[in-house]
Amino acid sequence: MKTKFGIVGCGFLGGIVADAYRKGLLPDYELVGVTSRTRAKAEAVAEKTGCAVCDDVNALLALRPEYIVETASVEAVRAMAIPVLKQSVNLVVISIGAFADPAFYEQVKQTAQESGAKVHLANGAIGGFDVLQTVTLMAQAQSLPETAGIETHTGAKGFRNTPVWADHLLTDTEKTTVFTGSAKEAIATFPRRVNVAVATSLATTGPEITGVTMHSVPGWVGDDHCITAEIEGVKAVVDICSSTSAIAGWSVVALLRNLASPICFY
Repeated sequence: MKTKFGIVGCGFLGGIVADAYRKGLLPDYELVGVTSRTRAKAEAVAEKTGCAVCDDVNALLALRPEYIVETASVEAVRAMAIPVLKQSVNLVVISIGAFADPAFYEQVKQTAQESGAKVHLANGAIGGFDVLQTVTLMAQAQSLPETAGIETHTGAKGFRNTPVWADHLLTDTEKTTVFTGSAKEAIATFPRRVNVAVATSLATTGPEITGVTMHSVPGWVGDDHCITAEIEGVKAVVDICSSTSAIAGWSVVALLRNLASPICFY
């Protein structure tokens, strides 16, 4: 029996998951339905994969999937996480920034515990959650101080419509450090650019302690995220540089394959 799943969000990232399914890269799964903010996009994905088009998440849940894959937005996670989990349906999340709100994070965790469902946080554009959690566990078990943080290099245009924006960023000839602070401060400053900061802080020392540094680099295409977690005797560095967000979509495919595999890489 194949595992039934549905997709919420049929943009670029959702399309990657759907195409992977269509190409046979998710042989243990059956895509039963998709839904999206734009119905036309959902219809296009459904036509390619042979699944149902759903008007909303409730209609998708009516198809009784075992997993819902979110490739939509922080707002979508906030709206659907609790209803999905209450139906004992597992949730795969790419928009981890939704958990920047500690109260919402705790509510999701409590609902999952009560329903028996799981919330799987996809690696997205960074990864290395396993080794980061391991270093943090060692710190906690041995009462060791831990230093954790993420340093990001990205193009100037990525900071438009944020509090740190300045016109000179477009003409600077060298990189400019536009933000240094905690993950909690980064969340307040960049409410729509916090997926990686939230993911890093959840896997390590928490939003109030995890450090975040952001650089604007002239002509830079994509993002370079370098995460460090360090305690006495151990230093873990995860550095992911990508010129495309496609890696986030493929991280969902890899997660689903791992969940279905008799041998799991974690």
